[in-house]
Amino acid sequence: QVRLAESGGGLVQAGGSLQLSCVASGRIFGINDMGWYRQAPGSQRELVAVITRGGSPDYTDSVKGRFTISRDSAKKTVWLQMSSLKPDDTGTYYCKADISTGYQRRNVFWGEGTQVTVSS
Repeated sequence: QVRLAESGGGLVQAGGSLQLSCVASGRIFGINDMGWYRQAPGSQRELVAVITRGGSPDYTDSVKGRFTISRDSAKKTVWLQMSSLKPDDTGTYYCKADISTGYQRRNVFWGEGTQVTVSS
């Protein structure tokens, strides 16, 4: 079984910073794209940032210049460094990974989420 475990969420004042971590474990042959999504109450889950296996990042417009996604494939870990946080960044942040679990076996896995609350 593959599991994604997020950590690093919490309560922070506007303008502050947080770093989220996501570690993958289990029967993993390789990890392709890894990403972070978030969901605010009453809203749909949205993409925040994604990073390819080769390390190329992409961000939703609202976080460009404030958030940085990075990964260490050997450690099966992806991070999201969040700076200059705004109340609109509040939500549950989910890690997502496209993982190869065997020969021609590839699935998308989600973590259980970590709460980020930004106070004004």
